[in-house]
Amino acid sequence: MSSPLLISAAVPSDDEKALLDRLSARLAESIKDSRDARGRRRLGFETLDTYYNGEQHLEQLGLAVPEDLRQFVTIVAWPGTQVDAIEERCDVEGFRLPGTPEADEGLAEVWQANDLDDESQMGHVDSLVFGRSYACVGTGDTAELPLVTVESPLEMVHEWSPRQRTTAAAARFYQDDSSGEVVQRATLYTPQATTWLAMNGQQWQVEDRDEHRLGRCPVVPLVNRGRSHARYGTSQMGRVITLTDAAARALTNAQVATEVMALPQRWAAGMTAADFKDPDTGEAVTAWEAYFGAVWATANKDAKFGQFSAADLSNFEKIVNHYAQLVAGITGLPMRFLGQLSANPPSADGIRADEARLIKTAERKCRSWGASWESVMRLVRQFQTGEDDPQLASMETLWRDPATPTRAQSADAAVKLYAAGISSKRQARRDVGYSSVQITNMEIDDRDVAAERAAAAAPRPPVPPAPGAVEPAPPAEPSAA
Repeated sequence: MSSPLLISAAVPSDDEKALLDRLSARLAESIKDSRDARGRRRLGFETLDTYYNGEQHLEQLGLAVPEDLRQFVTIVAWPGTQVDAIEERCDVEGFRLPGTPEADEGLAEVWQANDLDDESQMGHVDSLVFGRSYACVGTGDTAELPLVTVESPLEMVHEWSPRQRTTAAAARFYQDDSSGEVVQRATLYTPQATTWLAMNGQQWQVEDRDEHRLGRCPVVPLVNRGRSHARYGTSQMGRVITLTDAAARALTNAQVATEVMALPQRWAAGMTAADFKDPDTGEAVTAWEAYFGAVWATANKDAKFGQFSAADLSNFEKIVNHYAQLVAGITGLPMRFLGQLSANPPSADGIRADEARLIKTAERKCRSWGASWESVMRLVRQFQTGEDDPQLASMETLWRDPATPTRAQSADAAVKLYAAGISSKRQARRDVGYSSVQITNMEIDDRDVAAERAAAAAPRPPVPPAPGAVEPAPPAEPSAA
């Protein structure tokens, strides 16, 4: 591959215009809600984003909660809890190349230079929320450090090649206000070039073009729950949204009932209009003064007072708990993640068993996203060397253990594997949870300690006598008896 060349052109080609129009229409279709052929509602990205943030609009019939009491609407953020519980267990620690026992330092440098410790987490969250996110590779400031960015599916869209099972083309559409006015811009990614465009009137105009000639599109989608007929991914929250709305409606009804029934309703019979007037001024008292004031005492012997029994709100708790159990069954989340606490705190073994499905879900996500990140790193190497190395097909993504063992359990298991000769000292330290930097520092300390011990154990050379010193006479032989 030749070195990247930046050139300037006036307008995109007809094929590029058609590709931009096609991708723009697909992005607009993904963002907004729509209906499928059977009339079922398909949630768009904007609606999914509100569910993750706990800002969704709650649909109600208006029978239990009148329009005037909509300010009491209570939202349940279970979809966001599900996403965060999975994403928190998926942390990339490095990439291992074929034939090497440790993570590659060159790729680790690229990872850190592009702040992918933080950016990758954003990509994982977007993938779980929307069904996909994107990682893009491009020419960096230096050949050794290509540019890697994570992009949102709210701005980016791609076309999938069923035959090659890879990205055929992609585009990012965004607004730029850095110049003081809003300009509609786009970046088009194809296997041969990356093109930057700006909207001029009603037409796209090419501003720059990077002729990288990679032979493949430098955009890798991070797909969630992809299927053979749905390669573009599906939101992880889709199965719990209706139950979330049902629980939110129950909590809203409970909130309204609490406000209405916070004070037990009282009744009075045999009262006259004069009993509801201030005896000093003769003016009618307000409703709250009548409720709390002295109107409940009167000289009218025929007056009667009473109080209605308070409403029992435990039915709302039961129905919300029922919805929480259904969500836990669908997602594999422990009930305590949904706010349902037991009387006795769980033990370490109980926590492990309770999180078994959640851990397996996180492991599946790591495997799927790992393949995507490996494709990203192969693109990085191609930008660095100008060649597509077929041996990199066996690259492996290193993930942190998604389980939650205690520190003592991890250390005990690592020591036993090392003592049995199954794992090396470095692998044992990795199993405990130390980072690559920490392990490297430990190995430097190990070498320093070994050098100090070797120096201490080495025989010391004899000390030569000082100049002019008289050597001591040898001891006299003992005389024979």
